[in-house]
Amino acid sequence: MMRLHLAAVFTGCFLDLCFGDPRWLWHPVCGIGSLISWLEKKLKNMFPKGEKGERRAGLWLVFLVLLVTGAASGAILWTAYFLSPYAGFLIESIMCGQMMAWRSLREESMKVYKAFSNGDVEGARHAVSMIVGRDTKELSEEGITKAAVETVAENTSDGIIAPLLFMALFGGVGVFLYKAVNTMDSMVGYKNERYLWFGRAAARLDDICNFIPARLSAA
Repeated sequence: MMRLHLAAVFTGCFLDLCFGDPRWLWHPVCGIGSLISWLEKKLKNMFPKGEKGERRAGLWLVFLVLLVTGAASGAILWTAYFLSPYAGFLIESIMCGQMMAWRSLREESMKVYKAFSNGDVEGARHAVSMIVGRDTKELSEEGITKAAVETVAENTSDGIIAPLLFMALFGGVGVFLYKAVNTMDSMVGYKNERYLWFGRAAARLDDICNFIPARLSAA
């Protein structure tokens, strides 16, 4: 079983390198994102406004998202391995491949480089707007370059090193749980009026999960 698990990790990486994330194929992160949005509305109506109530709501968000994600991915994987070790290997390979962002990160970031190589600053500005969350309309050439390098560095950790570490240690379910944490942070982990307290638990858990992967990425 351990050999099949490790083989699934390597096969998942290979699938991502070959195919990336086809636009026509539904991605599990989209489902996790929809769950987070739905729970946010429900939980904010259930708990009182203010720091204490929003912190409690944020804790419940983390608990419920991880519970649903872990239960769903675990049930799928357990069923597949119960039917056949090879069915389990195939499903786990696909699960691991979908949680990697190796090819898509390279393709999207190289669009910035190619635009600069052709002297197309406006094209580079548009390309970098596709991979960063900030406003890129007024960015200079230096600003575009910094934005591209920063997002590649961040997504190397979030999209490659961390998923690879979690899937190697905990398999398909582990990497799904990691991506659930990472998605929560990207959606609610902001220091603004809306999420300062509600997103605190998700942001802190993301920091913990990425503590080692971020340092491996830096190395």
